Amino acid sequence: MSQTVHFQGNPVTVANSIPQAGSKAQTFTLVAKDLSDVTLGQFAGKRKVLNIFPSIDTGVCAASVRKFNQLATEIDNTVVLCISADLPFAQSRFCGAEGLNNVITLSTFRNAADGKWNSCKPTVWQLLMAH
Repeated sequence: MSQTVHFQGNPVTVANSIPQAGSKAQTFTLVAKDLSDVTLGQFAGKRKVLNIFPSIDTGVCAASVRKFNQLATEIDNTVVLCISADLPFAQSRFCGAEGLNNVITLSTFRNAADGKWNSCKPTVWQLLMAH
């Protein structure tokens, strides 16, 4: 089931549907900066914020990671997961250069094709940013 949303007045089709805030995410496996596998279960007992974007090397996506890094210090019992298709090395380089250590970056590079990591991935990578 797909859903159409609007971004800057243009229709964007997303695979499946956009989950409601507070809904339970599907189980998935992503890759951490040390190349280990990470699942949501590893953050049991904490609220999870998923910041999902195409590439940390684009302006809007980089800005979202910076903003979530700032917000992560203001929310208790919550982990912010910044998820992109970038290799873990690129994610680590960016966060190191920016001094970002309040978010956890995760990569889809091993499991991008299975689609389980993101139930609302745009069918063509268009930037979606909630305001």
